[in-house]
Amino acid sequence: MTIYIVPLIFLTVLGISFLRKKDAYSAFVKGAGSALELMAGVLPYLMAVMIACELFRTSGASAVFSGFMSPALETVGIPGELSELVLLRPLSGAGSLSVLENIYATYGTDCFIGRCASVVYGSSETVFYVSAIYFSKSEVRNLRYAIPLALVAAFIGNIVGCNLCRLI
Repeated sequence: MTIYIVPLIFLTVLGISFLRKKDAYSAFVKGAGSALELMAGVLPYLMAVMIACELFRTSGASAVFSGFMSPALETVGIPGELSELVLLRPLSGAGSLSVLENIYATYGTDCFIGRCASVVYGSSETVFYVSAIYFSKSEVRNLRYAIPLALVAAFIGNIVGCNLCRLI
């Protein structure tokens, strides 16, 4: 049934554009062109975030900092083994995926730590990446509360998710 959703959306858009007497092809080409302009404008922000994340991880600073954070995370219900994942997830999707794969290889997927790692990875977002993309093209320049609030929300989601895994 789900294989019909994309063709149905496509036909619906074509039908609506035909009824409104709009040129769907020209609108598509114009939208694709503006997407290329958006990517060209966002690329410097994106590269800065990716380079900073990779430097943080490869320098060993993330491992040192996560070792320091481990006891504090355990007090709120997050296993200490997930400290590097909790730290890297807001920064880098690829880096946190690598950490997740390492956790799976070390502890397995069906144990408490593996389930918590899955919840942490799946329920949070790469806050800095998304912020770089969205705020690079918006008129908002005062990010005073946006990023800290997103980080707090992601951390609370991690706490709640791991404590729910403990109940299951």
